Amino acid sequence: MASIKVNGQLIEVPDYYTLMQAAEAAGAEIPRFCYHERLSVAGNCRMCLVEVKGGPPKPQPSCAMTIKDMRPGPNGEPPEMFTNTPMVKKAREGVMEFLLINHPLDCPICDQGGECDLQDQAMAYGVDKNRFAENKRAVEDKYIGLLVKTSMNRCIHCTRCVRFTTEVAGIAEMGLLGRGEDAEITTYLEKALSSELQGNVIDLCPVGALTSKPYAFNARPWEVTKTESIDIMDAVGSNIRVDSRGREVVRILPRVNDAINEEWISDKTRFIWDGLKSQRLDRPYVRKGGKLQAASWDEALATVAARVKKAGSKVGAIAGDLAAVEEMYALKSLLASVGSGMTDVRPVMSGIDPSMPRSAYVFNPTIAGIEEADAIVIIGANPRREAALINARIRKTWRAKGLPIAVIGERAEFTYEYSYLGEGFETLAELAAGKGPFADVLAKAERPLIIVGEGAVSHAKLGKQVGRDTIALAAKLATASKAVAEGWNGFALLHNAASRVGGLDIGFVPHDGGVCSADQIALAGKGELDVLFMLGADEYNMAATGKAFVVYIGSHGDAGAHRADVILPAATYTEKSGTYVNTEGRVQVTNRAVFPPGEAKEDWAIIRALSGVMGKPLPFNSLIQLRAAIYIEYPHLARVDQIASGTVADTAKLAKAVIKTKSAPFGSAIADFYLSNPIARASTVMGECAAIAVGLRQAAE
Repeated sequence: MASIKVNGQLIEVPDYYTLMQAAEAAGAEIPRFCYHERLSVAGNCRMCLVEVKGGPPKPQPSCAMTIKDMRPGPNGEPPEMFTNTPMVKKAREGVMEFLLINHPLDCPICDQGGECDLQDQAMAYGVDKNRFAENKRAVEDKYIGLLVKTSMNRCIHCTRCVRFTTEVAGIAEMGLLGRGEDAEITTYLEKALSSELQGNVIDLCPVGALTSKPYAFNARPWEVTKTESIDIMDAVGSNIRVDSRGREVVRILPRVNDAINEEWISDKTRFIWDGLKSQRLDRPYVRKGGKLQAASWDEALATVAARVKKAGSKVGAIAGDLAAVEEMYALKSLLASVGSGMTDVRPVMSGIDPSMPRSAYVFNPTIAGIEEADAIVIIGANPRREAALINARIRKTWRAKGLPIAVIGERAEFTYEYSYLGEGFETLAELAAGKGPFADVLAKAERPLIIVGEGAVSHAKLGKQVGRDTIALAAKLATASKAVAEGWNGFALLHNAASRVGGLDIGFVPHDGGVCSADQIALAGKGELDVLFMLGADEYNMAATGKAFVVYIGSHGDAGAHRADVILPAATYTEKSGTYVNTEGRVQVTNRAVFPPGEAKEDWAIIRALSGVMGKPLPFNSLIQLRAAIYIEYPHLARVDQIASGTVADTAKLAKAVIKTKSAPFGSAIADFYLSNPIARASTVMGECAAIAVGLRQAAE
């Protein structure tokens, strides 16, 4: 620790702190444009100037000078800095005047208006007259893709976007060309950015040079209602803010949570909002004469109730990737009332067994814990597509430590260097046996991390046993190295669906004689399953359901709705309060930002109403009562934003299973990052991004 005086106040801070950090620790606010806490120091905007006692007789950039650079007083007094002297004020006003020389008067038409750092700082340090009569500099706008709109006349060359894309996103596609007045931020060849995180440059830009292209001219910040919520486009559980105007969501922004997404979100999370209102199911439908026809709620529920009563216990239910805990619990209770245990939330032929402990299916080291790892093995996963924020965290750790990373499975383009070991089960078995070049690296590592993807544990063609053996073998590898030890559980299962861990936690898996999702569909095709509930489930082979009576409870007209005999329109995650558990086992809750369109209802309310029509009413009439029942049965779900950790002993037990598989390939569970769920497939923006991504891949090949 080091002592320093800030405006006469003596404080103690670590000696590696910059003067800006020390000033903030003392409660003094320092303006800045180029500095950002999560990016490298550029020191090129000069807005953060301060006066240093005993230093050069000119202001110093507080972002680029550390306390170690300060001189003590002649008698050993602590170094001293000032943030509010006349010298500092004059210097900042001079910097602001230079920044505004070429800045256009776009505030009335700029989407950054009301949220602009330059606008805010100009109120404090700007002048009311322009002393420069020369023409303003003009710069051509650049094309950098469908998501980010450029107005480069406004650019102040802070280089935040360049540093973000290079350091965090891991793409060397943006840079600053030229010098002085001719300097420009560009993508060199003016092609679309290839990162899944590129939308974050919109938040980083302190002026209106980079704004959201889909959001352009939609709303002003003071017009929207801001709702804090959770993202469900993947299993990371990124913290978000949903901005709505009237009954429509107009924008989604990140919230800071250092334990999960820091302050970034993926492009799918940010730009999905146009899919929330496209292809919506806003009224019930019943199939008559081979065609779906609009119906009343009474008619639709009566039709379903009659078929369920006729089916007896030959009823199954499959939950989709976006289902919340509440509706899964309600649907499980409904099936239990007719004597059926046929429920499943897992992908087809998943090796995650209902009897396995919680540590077998969660990301045990936690997302933030990735930064503690000193070696990583990725098995059957592509974090860049499946969990872009986890991929960014891996890259951050790789840049900070240079840690070794190995991949078994798909040879993909990640944003960090890695050793490719092989494509399947044989390679994993070899590594678990302590053979191969990476075995020595794992043996020396103190905190290795073994990441197992759903692509490694779900094999539609090869069966469930392969997935179970993969989990056992990965656990054996983790136990043989120091990945599973006291104080560190480095066995991590990476999910790609928001519903997965919550569904596993409440037992929305086959029980009491029930069968898995693939077997349910097979039974339906044979005529041995009469009614099949699809709770927003669209990622299955609907053609194989045969003549079974399919009830689709969901929000969008996707594959499940096309096959359905009855459609019961439900709410999306922005239209309800729902509980989700992310891949690390953290309990989170979404908040309603807008109401569902038309006659659509919340999923759990639909299931409760159906139970009443069936004459077997479920024991809850409100969301509060439903959650109370869930919390009694599963107490850990009441602890919001907390993780019920799996134990090291349970992980070690997984390694003792008998392994029968000899050979199997591992691939990624997600083929297209932009089109992975019904909301994404309904989004025009996501569809265009997917087309551009295909074009970029083809050009690279």
